[in-house]
Amino acid sequence: MADSAKPSTPVTPFWRTPEAIIVCGCLVALITFGPRASAGLFQLPMITEHGWTREVFSLSLAIQNLLWGVGQPFSGAIADRYGTVRVFMVGLVMYALGLVVMAYASTPGLLHLGAGVLIGFGLSACSFNLVLAAFAKLLPDDWKPIALGAGTAAGSFGQFFYPPIGNILIDSIGWQQALVVFALTVLAAMPLTLALATRGNGRQATVAGPSAADQSIAQALAEAFRHRSYVLLVIGFFTCGFHLAFITVHMPAYLKDMALPAWVGAWTLAAIGLANAVGSLGSGWLMQRMPKRHLLAIIYFGRAVAILIFILLPPSPATALAFGVAIGLLWLSTVPPTSALVMLMFGTKYMAMLYGFAFFSHQLGGFLGVLLGGLLYEASGSYLIVWWMSIALGVASALINLPIVEKPVDRAPLPQPA
Repeated sequence: MADSAKPSTPVTPFWRTPEAIIVCGCLVALITFGPRASAGLFQLPMITEHGWTREVFSLSLAIQNLLWGVGQPFSGAIADRYGTVRVFMVGLVMYALGLVVMAYASTPGLLHLGAGVLIGFGLSACSFNLVLAAFAKLLPDDWKPIALGAGTAAGSFGQFFYPPIGNILIDSIGWQQALVVFALTVLAAMPLTLALATRGNGRQATVAGPSAADQSIAQALAEAFRHRSYVLLVIGFFTCGFHLAFITVHMPAYLKDMALPAWVGAWTLAAIGLANAVGSLGSGWLMQRMPKRHLLAIIYFGRAVAILIFILLPPSPATALAFGVAIGLLWLSTVPPTSALVMLMFGTKYMAMLYGFAFFSHQLGGFLGVLLGGLLYEASGSYLIVWWMSIALGVASALINLPIVEKPVDRAPLPQPA
């Protein structure tokens, strides 16, 4: 009874200052996002060596995106309940193992296991989503907006650094060894996760209403999926995943089809990552100064316009790199306002889990973006249909986000036991 009446006070080591938490979290986000953002570089070398079609590679990456999304709510719920460090450790080991299996896969089934299942579930337990949830729990309120933007931007720096390095490694030591090097860098993130340790059980979480501290997981889920604004936010996030996964996986091959050299694809992905660092930080700054739903609508509509201009212009290194910068500014800039809206609506106790369900929608979009890219290319010999689908989805998500209401959920006190 004494424990329930007076929860234990978290003991924080002296070195875990807000600055240390943000730096370590950003490095984890950078390291874990980089190899995943470089996946498109390996498509043509792998299918050329093994005699596979693009559909085989696309299916593996589609599985990865789907299982990343499927695993995210569960990883988030475990992290919310028991703390983050164990979840990070398991995720990093699975991620690294998946990269090694991908490197030495000799059949489509092994490729699906490594690149799809292991990396997908691994990412769900160690990616920037859990970093952002840890920031929400650990940092003072005045640090949170910039931290959410910085954590997202750090993933973008991973996309800036890893593709050019991956391209150099593929040319110098081969694509298999490049994947092994990536696996070793993933394992190097393990000690950094100690700075993101949370005690679980919501002890470090703020609440958004009189009964939030008493909610069970089931009650939190029921509340969220009855909340119209949360459902709209989740549906709109589908488009973000569709765009990101399709472009990340298929852009290098698309540019090669346009008779452009391989370096253009690598540097276009890098340009996306570098510009996204600016876009994500800018998004974190803007969401304090304008309605978050308006910011999301602008981002999605801006993507549709950028894609439209890109596919209408003649292909060249200049247009590819310019598109990389334009789409990069809008790339993961959806994440700070999306995660902030989840936190605003429901508090931080179940932040990792509820954002995880939003991210499942994101990854369902990613699954279809990658898969349809491969299927429709094999059927038509072109990516044009998927580009037009991306434009339509961007406009639709811009409209879907406009009716969102930005306020905490109305929550009645839960009945107390007699």
